[in-house]
Amino acid sequence: MFDDIPESPLEQAKMMENILLAACEGDRTASGMYAQLRGMLMNDTALKPLLPEFVRTCRDLNHFWSYAKELPTGTSQHWEKRRRHVRDGLTPLFDFLEQKNTAPVDNVASDVLKSFDPDGVHVVWNKALERRHTDPEGAITSARTLLETVCKHVLDETGGTYTDKDDLPSLYRTLATALNIAPSQHTDELFRRILGGATSVVEGLGSLRNKIGDAHGKGKAAVRPAPRHAQLAVNLAGAMATFIVETWRERTP
Repeated sequence: MFDDIPESPLEQAKMMENILLAACEGDRTASGMYAQLRGMLMNDTALKPLLPEFVRTCRDLNHFWSYAKELPTGTSQHWEKRRRHVRDGLTPLFDFLEQKNTAPVDNVASDVLKSFDPDGVHVVWNKALERRHTDPEGAITSARTLLETVCKHVLDETGGTYTDKDDLPSLYRTLATALNIAPSQHTDELFRRILGGATSVVEGLGSLRNKIGDAHGKGKAAVRPAPRHAQLAVNLAGAMATFIVETWRERTP
């Protein structure tokens, strides 16, 4: 074990990046340090999916050097293409650790959903957050699962009924009526439009998951979602889940 390993995951990632950049030129003197840093990051369930494949598969710098030698080096800048490959591969990890891709809804939704149901709803929410940048299809599926879970939990609390065959739009319509947030229950045009928009969001998330989530097999021409699509789906699901929980609390004596 090395005593000078930093405690912060961000500083650990920076140290590992520097070791790998040096290894791009064949320097493997820090192999033990790399292996320890890699192990610490791999053991973090939130960070492991963000590590590039060459880190997940290269257990030490000898393995990495075998991998790096197959990468092009270019001519004018002998090692720069290898270094760029390393930097690009570690970008999702640094974006996460530096909170560059954190949306404003993340912390608000996390607090509300954790206090509502830490072992069920909050776990699904965290799964959606973790998948946004590394597994867009899985994140979209988790976004829908989050709303389905919230709807069922609140319906259980309100005495509402549903079946296993009810899809997300059906669950939300039942819940919206129980919480008095269905557009048809209001006469003010502004509120009707806002609540109608909320209904459209839920229906859209259900359709999006069916079309580009990872819950069904796909053909060759299937649409592949990008991280920005997953970010949008997760943000919308988090906002709606928070709205549902806070509305239920508001109406609970």
